[in-house]
Amino acid sequence: MESAAGKLRSVADRPVKLKTGAEFKASLDDGRQIWVGGRKLDKVTDDPALSAGIDLIASMFDDQFTEEFADATTYEDPQTGAIVSRAWQVPRTLKDLEDRRKIIEYSSLKTAGTFGRPPDLAPAIAVGLLAYLPTFRAKKSLIEGCSPDFAENIQNYIAFGRDNNLTASESLTGPQNDRSSPKGVEASLLRVKSVEKGGIRVSGAKTVGSISAQANEIFFTNLGGIRETPAEACIWASVPINADGIRMISRETVSHPGADPFDHPVASLGEEADQLIIFDNVFVPTERIFNLGDPTAMQYYGPVCTFAHWHVLTRLAVKAELFVGAGQLVLDVLGTSHIPAVQGMLGEIIEYAQTLRAFVYAAEAKAKPTEGEVMAPDVGMLTAGRLYSIQHYPRIIHTLQELCGQGLVMRFGKAAFENPEIGHYLRDLLPGKGVSAMAKEQLMNFVWDMTSGSLAGRVALFENVNASPAPRLRERLYNEVKRDGFMAQVKKLAGME
Repeated sequence: MESAAGKLRSVADRPVKLKTGAEFKASLDDGRQIWVGGRKLDKVTDDPALSAGIDLIASMFDDQFTEEFADATTYEDPQTGAIVSRAWQVPRTLKDLEDRRKIIEYSSLKTAGTFGRPPDLAPAIAVGLLAYLPTFRAKKSLIEGCSPDFAENIQNYIAFGRDNNLTASESLTGPQNDRSSPKGVEASLLRVKSVEKGGIRVSGAKTVGSISAQANEIFFTNLGGIRETPAEACIWASVPINADGIRMISRETVSHPGADPFDHPVASLGEEADQLIIFDNVFVPTERIFNLGDPTAMQYYGPVCTFAHWHVLTRLAVKAELFVGAGQLVLDVLGTSHIPAVQGMLGEIIEYAQTLRAFVYAAEAKAKPTEGEVMAPDVGMLTAGRLYSIQHYPRIIHTLQELCGQGLVMRFGKAAFENPEIGHYLRDLLPGKGVSAMAKEQLMNFVWDMTSGSLAGRVALFENVNASPAPRLRERLYNEVKRDGFMAQVKKLAGME
């Protein structure tokens, strides 16, 4: 029987530029250099947590060929007529923006929101560069001997990613070290070491490279940390993750690969294992350079990353809705939905989810075309939404835990339920309202993985670091939200004109 992928590829009138899950997995067997727990891997799939995460990503590729998920994950490219991944869709209209959100919601649900940087995130940064194409077209390299056409490279890179169903990762920040020492921070900056025919060589390090070990490319730049970024460190670029000189050192993995999905329905899916990425004299081809040596281009981080921040807020809204669903199921199986205080607790989680969703919709409703004619969500709404999300996230997690009561503390596992000597005690003593004890525990196991286990702890920390601390977001709001109209209204009402 012909596979769904084969059937889709056989459509005569529409070229299909999509990978299957098997093709994606094969693309990762490329000699990349990675260490996990101090052990160098022969293949990235040799580590159980990375391998499980790769299987999850591979299933996303296969979903592109299914009737259920095709609309969320693919679209017909208006320029070529080919069926391609929505991850690389460039939104030119409000409808395009809403359609592009479909894949964000899809990947958020697929990973239960635990992949902070799923495969569709890094392309959003490339689209952010395209949104300011006139600016990058006007900029020139300030590194002698290498003169890329930034605008042409940006356009070609998006076409390359789109036509090859590329999985890209991104890392924009440098390693954590002594922030009181400018020299210490500067020492780890990724920077140009030499110029040669066809490109440059860079050395330095990037960190929190989520899914880098599980992706084809790494998209990178330098952000902040010192007052003035030296010209040789002013760079936006991308290279294959298996490029000579790239070494990845994985953080400790925290999921439960190989666990029975009953015991760990989310943590058994693996994880995106963040990487410390060492660049040791890595060659970057001229055609993969999007800025070189120009410090004014580095100031475009905020506008360029607008689409990435929209992705983050949408993912958090989807995860908040999962918290609402889980909370209601807990009330149902514990028979506590009639208690006013419990209703109020779930109401707080609902308020959180509805507010985040409102910020997403408001950002899209206020979207405007950029100078590159790309429809961009309203940055003020995005920043306010992300600020709200991280301020309330810990309390929402705690509230959901409280709704579960002892159910999170007293978890026994599938093996205990199936043990003939003790299982009957568990089944007899722990049923829920209208559900078996095993069904109740299965729900508690889901909430545990989302709020309480080691994976949940890492995700909670990531959400705060990824969003930027609240004081920094408030500073961004001060700089991003224009207040002239509000001031004019006050002057008029106060008779100050």
